This record gives sequence, C-alpha cells and structure tokens, in this order.
Amino acid sequence: MFARGNGKNGLMSGIGSYLTTPMHGIKKYSISIIANSEDQAKTSFDEVHDAIESHESLQKLFGRPKKSELKNIQTQSIFKFRTSNGNTKDGLRDGAVIFDEIHQYESNKDVKVHISGLGKIANPREFYIGTDGYVRDGFIDQMKEMAAKVLKGEAKWNAMFPFICKLDKVSQVDDKAMWELANPMFTLPMSEYAQGLFDTVTEDYEDLELNPSGRDEFMTKRMDFPVTDTERSVATYEELVATKGEFPELHGLPAIGGFDFASIRDFIAVGALFKVDGKYVFKCHSFVRKAFVDAFYGYSKPKDNINGKRQFAPIKKWEEQGLLTVLDEPSMNPKHVVDWFVRMRDEEGYDFQNICGDNFRIDILKPLFEEAGFEVSWNGKFEAPTGYRVEVIRNPRAIDSLLAPRIEDAFANQNVIFGDNDMMRWYTQNVLRRTKSDGNIEYVKKEETRRKTDGFKAFEYAMYQADLLNEVESTDFYDNLSWFLE
Repeated sequence: MFARGNGKNGLMSGIGSYLTTPMHGIKKYSISIIANSEDQAKTSFDEVHDAIESHESLQKLFGRPKKSELKNIQTQSIFKFRTSNGNTKDGLRDGAVIFDEIHQYESNKDVKVHISGLGKIANPREFYIGTDGYVRDGFIDQMKEMAAKVLKGEAKWNAMFPFICKLDKVSQVDDKAMWELANPMFTLPMSEYAQGLFDTVTEDYEDLELNPSGRDEFMTKRMDFPVTDTERSVATYEELVATKGEFPELHGLPAIGGFDFASIRDFIAVGALFKVDGKYVFKCHSFVRKAFVDAFYGYSKPKDNINGKRQFAPIKKWEEQGLLTVLDEPSMNPKHVVDWFVRMRDEEGYDFQNICGDNFRIDILKPLFEEAGFEVSWNGKFEAPTGYRVEVIRNPRAIDSLLAPRIEDAFANQNVIFGDNDMMRWYTQNVLRRTKSDGNIEYVKKEETRRKTDGFKAFEYAMYQADLLNEVESTDFYDNLSWFLE
C-alpha cells in the first residue's frame, strides 16, 4: 500500500513479467491481474505490452503481443488481465494472481474464486496492491488487520509480507518532510518524476485552504491515511451559524430557481439563488400539509413531545415568521410551486435565468409552468433563445457528487447566506453527507420521516446551474439602479 503516484502498477509490471520468464524457471507460470474495471486491470498489462511491442529483442521471447494476453514462448507462461467479477473464473491454473485497487473490494468473495486455482503450479503467489479507500470493514481492512498481526508477531511471520507506506498521524500532513512516509518516492534526493509529483501534491495541499471539501480525498489518496467519518453532516454548526447574514436588496437581480417536489403529502420547498459579492444568497419558502405537521410536529397543539418523541421543528413559529405556508389539503396542489415563482418574477422582479427541479411529478407541473410562460426541458436545450426556463434534472441523486465540492466549499468559506431563516438551517442540518465506496458523495436524510431535507435539495438544484449567475457587486449594482430608486 502506497500513496497515489508512487508506482504500484510499475512494480507489478516488473515482477509480473519477470515471473513468466525462464529466469524464474517455472513453465506455464501464468499470471492474472485482477481489478474492478477493465481499464484498471489493463494498467500493468499495457505497460508490459508496450515494452514488448517497442523492443524486437523482447518479441523473440514473447512473440507479437496480443491485446488480451502476453505469452512467453519459452515457458508458455501467459500474462493476462481480468475484472474482479469471479463468476466464471473457477478452475484457473495460475501461478500467481495480482489484485489491484483492493480498497474497492467489499468482501473476499471474488478473491477466493480467483485464488482457488492456485497450487496447481509450483510456488503460488498472491499480490495485493492499492491505496487505502472509503470502504470500511471490507476486504482492505481485513488485510490491514492481518498485516498488523504479522508485524506484531501475533501471526506466522510468513503469512504475509506487508509493505505499507502511510502517515502515522493526521497532523503530519502539515509537514511536507513527512510526506515520504506515504510516498517513498519523496525521499531525498528525488528523481525528476518524483519532484514533479511532489509539486503536484503540494498544489493539491495548498488548494485545500480554499477548497476544504477535497481534504478527504487528499488524506486518503495522497497520504494513504483514510478518513474515518465517511458519514457526517453537510455543514458544521459554525458553518450554519455563518449563514445568518442579512439579505442584500434582491430586486432585479439575476436568479436561479430551485424546487423540491418529491412528495405532495408532507413538504414542498421552493427557492431563488443569487450571487452577490462572492456569496450564494438563497431565499427559500416551504409549503407543508397540515395533517402531516399535526401528526409529526404538533402544529395545531404545540408541545415539547409528539407521540413520546421530541418535537423536531417549530412549525407554528416558522409559519408566523413567513417561512412556510400550511396547506389544509388532502394533497398539496402543485400550482403553489408555480405561483411562487410567478410572484417572485412579477412582484419581486427576480430575473430568473433558469429554474431547476427534480423529475418527480413533472408531468403535473409542466403544463402549469407552460401556462405561466415558462419553457420546460429535460435536456437543458430550449427552443427559445431567451425566456423563462425550467430545467428538469433527470437523476437528482447523480448530481450530489458533482455539486458536493461547490456546496461544501461555499459553507466552509462562509459564502452561503440563508438570512433569518432557521428552517433552512434545519433542512441543511438534517442532511447526511455519505462517502460511497467509489469515493463519490451522496446526500441522504439522517432520519426518513421527521428530519426533512426539502429546502436543502431545492438549494442544491439551484446550485446545479449557479454558473449562469453573473456575480453582482452590491455597491456597483445599486449605484446603477437609479430607475429602481425612483
């Protein structure tokens, strides 16, 4: 286990190709390289393939290299790659198996299939390489536990040869001289390649000051020191407190609308996003169904406990503050969503560049938006060159990882303003930021029924098209607004 860039695949290319030659001295000592994807499995294979293809002397040993396997003419040993799906790999007669990207393995199921054929050829070997990842209690953690036992003398000394390069503690990341613990290539004197890699890692490290959302990835992949809090809130308490800044004057400013209309029986959220003085300003309003907030939040009869559970949201107070509208309807009419955007457009003068929302019940919303003068598109392509637009996000969950850096960096740098809207802070606090096994981020609810996230999702959908907002400097804007002041 090394940090990214240290040359794990290059090491396996050298070892793997050597083991197929007469120098190793075992005939039909075939080697399979296993990874989760074909592209990753081919990394070492392609290095050996290209070396053979570019040297005639090697072709005398291996013949013309094929795209799927390399065969040593003298030993009949085959060097090949496979994906980790072991469904049809039983009965292999490999001499050695190289497992790459082992941080993505959730169990040893596929590993067992691939090594089941070992032992039929002399001197069987298993190689496991990778940088640490985000899957906890999976295969890589089992391997690390075995490695620790070997190093402590609690297991047979020859059970495994562990070679692990990582930081010893998180504070060492701030001392560049300690980075060689994770990447031995950074030991002085550095090669030209190592110096280039060191400069790249240094740039990544310095970027964390303004883009702290990348810290998990940096620690895991560059320092081989994985984060342990793969599930946490999307923003800290201090970051949420910082969103209490006052709204600037928003009349006439360019805006992106966002709405979350996933359910018509509990909560709906709508909002308008602006960018002023480098800050994302989000004005949100919610619609809630009376029967639901009566049952789960004690709306009609406010009290500390509802059905033996602590009250999670002061709905009555937020209603009095104008943050939400309580609707006494069997299911909430989608017209409320469209009417809110029309009011913001016509009465508040918001210049909507786009309105974004999920695809749930868009079949109901589409004719209502069109009746109000909005064009609706599923692919971001609109017939009219200008006008009021509604963009439907086909797969809302897929944009979580895409927008996570923008959203989390904005919170961390205190560049989000929700104004005097505690309901919006409540929505955000209810969001769980989860790191998946592939390193991608997803936003889910901390609790399904009472901890609503609708306002945050409306904010996220608006952030999806935040690039359309031309940043406004409030002083310049108001200096030029003589027409508005009149």
